Amino acid sequence: MKLNSALAKSLLMAASIGMIVPMAAQTAPKPAKPAPAPAPTEEPAKVEGLELPRKNGGFLGLTINGAQMTLKFYDAEKKSVAVDVARAAARWDPVNKATDVRTVLNPSADGQSLVSPSVVQPPLVFKVYLTLIAADGTAVESIIADLRELEKAKK
Repeated sequence: MKLNSALAKSLLMAASIGMIVPMAAQTAPKPAKPAPAPAPTEEPAKVEGLELPRKNGGFLGLTINGAQMTLKFYDAEKKSVAVDVARAAARWDPVNKATDVRTVLNPSADGQSLVSPSVVQPPLVFKVYLTLIAADGTAVESIIADLRELEKAKK
């Protein structure tokens, strides 16, 4: 069987197209766009100590520093604010005493917290009953804080 030149050229052309077309169909991958830089996220505000929600949407932060109880005030965004009451009364029943202990927390020098005298003794395994008192002597709010949760938060 003798191939004529036209047929041979056609076969060669078909064979070469058969090789070129798949190669042309393979496109180089497009370079990936760099991921947009994440926006700097602001660290969420945090209440210092035991976080106690208030009726007005704010928070209180109860801490024990040595033998002194400190109560700090925070707004709804958990940012520190000035004290909005005249004082607070605290009462608790410690495990190492026969009677309950009572104290008054008065404003600190900077006006950002209420501070007790040094009367708190470990172990901190009791509930504190806090009463916030307005300047006219009326009770504004009552809160119960379990100091066992404060110990858990430290861990």
